Amino acid sequence: MRATWSGTLQFGLVALLIRLYAATEEHSVRLHEIHTADGSRVEHRGFCRAEGREIPYEEVGRGFPLPDGRMVPLTEEDLAHLPLRTKRTVEVLGFVPGQDIDPISYGRPYYAGPGGPGADRPYALLVEALARTGYVAVAKVALRSRERLALLRPHHGLLVLQTLLWEDELRDPGDLAPSTPVTDRELELAEVLIKALTGIDVSEVHDEYAHALEQLVTAKVSGGELAEPAEAAPVVDLMAALEQSVRAAARARRGE
Repeated sequence: MRATWSGTLQFGLVALLIRLYAATEEHSVRLHEIHTADGSRVEHRGFCRAEGREIPYEEVGRGFPLPDGRMVPLTEEDLAHLPLRTKRTVEVLGFVPGQDIDPISYGRPYYAGPGGPGADRPYALLVEALARTGYVAVAKVALRSRERLALLRPHHGLLVLQTLLWEDELRDPGDLAPSTPVTDRELELAEVLIKALTGIDVSEVHDEYAHALEQLVTAKVSGGELAEPAEAAPVVDLMAALEQSVRAAARARRGE
């Protein structure tokens, strides 16, 4: 893997060099934009409003808008000189129990590996200390053109740096939660069902979107029709649905 960031990890007076590597790689199915009238590909080109003409990519840069409408051009060299400590330092702010961080704020994960001479020992020490205590490190770091909150946690002998959303980036759910009470019997059956369905090998679950898209394209080309998958009907009798689900889960466990 190629490092996407390198710098210093600092906690207390301990500092060590680290490198960050993307820990995930999404495999999405890409659909092209087309002109619906004739099916030809659509291209997006740079257009200068002031000159009223198309410009080549080499002339496209970035700028910061001022309140009066003026634009301040910023080059890569300008951005490299931002007076921001976290550009090259993962600054640990403190440590908290891992369960105190709500997963709703989780962002992108990175593997954080030791990045230079003398880094192995303090790196291994931090990994082991976090694993023993169950704590995670809360830090700040500048990644992908912005400063982010992050946590550091142990994972199979490595450190994982997980970016976090800032507090003001989390939406208030309002009154989405239902207020309808449930009975003790319904709750008991739900717990039985959860226990009966406990245990799933996530590695055996696969993304079927690409296959479904292939079937759709084949049907469109051949003029055939696709059978719509059946949708689950809304529950009418909750108790009956729970009881049937528990029985079905028990039969599945017995291999019937």
